[in-house]
Amino acid sequence: MWSNKELRKIAFHCSGDVVNVSGWEDRDKEGGRYRDYFVNAKSYYITNFTGWRGLQGCANEIFLDLSVNLPEWFYRRFDTVFSHTTLEHILDVRKALANLCEMSKDAVIVVVPFCQAVHESESYGDYWRFTPSCLRKLFLENGFEVVYESETGRPNAGVYLFALATRNPERWVVKVPRSPGAQNAGAWIGKRSAGRFLRAALRCGRPRTTRWPAAGV
Repeated sequence: MWSNKELRKIAFHCSGDVVNVSGWEDRDKEGGRYRDYFVNAKSYYITNFTGWRGLQGCANEIFLDLSVNLPEWFYRRFDTVFSHTTLEHILDVRKALANLCEMSKDAVIVVVPFCQAVHESESYGDYWRFTPSCLRKLFLENGFEVVYESETGRPNAGVYLFALATRNPERWVVKVPRSPGAQNAGAWIGKRSAGRFLRAALRCGRPRTTRWPAAGV
């Protein structure tokens, strides 16, 4: 739901041809579809790979493997490239992000995990977690500049990063909302659990210890 709110701040600025890369069913987990966020798009496509949560056989769906060189047709084919929690599942993440950038004439929007439980299947692995600095540098390697970024701010939940990067920052800085960015992503991690431990220890009068079963039990 957090990433949906972030996308709504940006998506209506996107016009022309839009693609949701590895978008599965294009669902936003709130009963809607991502295509409906891009109200000013001229066209909307989805790419998918094979396996579980892969090709759906739906309209405007294209097969795409982000880990290899792009087919020539994809080169700067889209105005906006959107990718939601996909990059962590591709081992050659530099190649994958470079492909997202090569597909775009203008903007790339990504949602990636900073702190999230491992989630993989027989069809795909789970390889990476990202910091804001990592995303900025990966985009810069491909001629893009991050002009908007944010992080999940809810304590005791998975932490995700949202980033909009573009070839044309001067066009976007006047459109996107002002944001403090994600300089201290996940700053709360460890603080609440430590506080709970201390409060529990004070209530009990002594620290709690973990008793492990004896060998052979």
